[in-house]
Amino acid sequence: MPLLPRLSLVCCLFVFVSFAAGKGRPNILFIMSDDHANAAVSAYDDTLIQTPNIDRLANEGMLFSRAFCTNSICGPARAVTLTGKYSHLNGFIVNESTSFDGGQQTYPKLLQAAGYETAVIGKWHLGSDPTGFDFWKILIGQGQYYDAPFLTAEGQVETEGYVTDVITDLAIDWLNTREDEKPFMLMYQHKAPHANFQPGPDYLNWREDETIPEPETLFDDYATRSPAAWDNEMRIDPTLELQYQGELNLKVPDGLRGHERSRWLYQFYIKNYLRCVKSVDDGVGRVFEQLEAMGELDNTIVIYTSDQGFFLGEHGYYDKRFMYEESLQIPLLVRYPKMIEAGSVRDEIVTNLDFAETMLDLAGVKVPSGMQGESLVPLLKGKKRKGWRDAMYYHFYEYPGYHYVKRHYGIRTERYKLIRFYHDIEAWELYDLDEDPQELNNLYGSDGYEKLTKRLKKRLDKIQSNFGDSPELADELVERYPHGSMPRWGRYQDFPWRD
Repeated sequence: MPLLPRLSLVCCLFVFVSFAAGKGRPNILFIMSDDHANAAVSAYDDTLIQTPNIDRLANEGMLFSRAFCTNSICGPARAVTLTGKYSHLNGFIVNESTSFDGGQQTYPKLLQAAGYETAVIGKWHLGSDPTGFDFWKILIGQGQYYDAPFLTAEGQVETEGYVTDVITDLAIDWLNTREDEKPFMLMYQHKAPHANFQPGPDYLNWREDETIPEPETLFDDYATRSPAAWDNEMRIDPTLELQYQGELNLKVPDGLRGHERSRWLYQFYIKNYLRCVKSVDDGVGRVFEQLEAMGELDNTIVIYTSDQGFFLGEHGYYDKRFMYEESLQIPLLVRYPKMIEAGSVRDEIVTNLDFAETMLDLAGVKVPSGMQGESLVPLLKGKKRKGWRDAMYYHFYEYPGYHYVKRHYGIRTERYKLIRFYHDIEAWELYDLDEDPQELNNLYGSDGYEKLTKRLKKRLDKIQSNFGDSPELADELVERYPHGSMPRWGRYQDFPWRD
């Protein structure tokens, strides 16, 4: 080939590579809160709270009405998000008893290799140092709400103030000091509104004199459900008091009994939870303002989600873990006006397994074959994706552990949910979500549902196998990970192996 054409070819290739690695690609802002229930995002349900800044993603972008997590517990859910693989394959099964293998493939590593400047700020909770990031500043373990220490590549750093505000300040500082010539991927991750539900200074007494509406199932009697529904430490009354009488100096007023006592505990809980959410929403608004000031907002894909859902008094519960809807479902809102029609809603079944592939696809990075999710990009573009999944698989392992929720796995289709509880219990639950969205009537074993049950069990076996899981592996993991993290209250306080 003559010299001039060869030089032209080299120059063209250089321009192409420079464009691919540079600002021609969108930035990605991935916002993850902790334990943020859909019922506490007003774009989903405005009964309890208004979240105008988070809602902006829905108003100017897309809301997913059927987004779910695959293991409703903090660390494992985050590991799924990073790897695009189920817990039994990424190795992070339960909180604290396991740690994340940072040597495995993750979407931040792939984005970094493709020319993105990558950072994670806030909650990490994976028991090992982050890998694949140009910058990281993370809470130690679960973190604390006030004056929280952080870990960096250089060591521990002390901070002052309310952690939600501090994390937002750190994110804004990083945006101001990053390398402008590269696109960025920032994981901006809050501790809030996770327990122990400590509000920020701006909201300490917010709605103090109001009575927050109670869920219809606050006084659920668990009739028709398996023993797993009541043999746990999930109930606001008495578990909330057991857990927080020390940490928050929680003391129920003398003389309250029965439902009145439970109602008082619910109001204490829900007000503090919602106060934490308000600070998260404020932080999202501040980061939006920063991106607007930088002229980068419309060139940035903004994703808001939570690691898992949370019970806000439904079934008398707080916390998560169960495959019931409030714990299983996660908020998912995405803004990117160059691709997404404002105010759009998708009702396909999506999961946190899809996040890694979606961000790689958005960045123009090849998705590795080992990931188990699906890219959401066709849905974000408003296309109908032929052959999209009509069911999702769930598996929870952390038992015995905090809140004493039994190990279980199951399948959720567009209409039905089938759950198997196992280990020291053998129990099944079946729900028709169209007829019974609150999951009060367990149909398993009921007359007339034999064929449906058989069909769903066959479907469960198939989807479980497709994801590389099995009942035999579940039993093996009981032996390898016999328990999760242990509280210092309730039925565990005398366990010899608690620590």
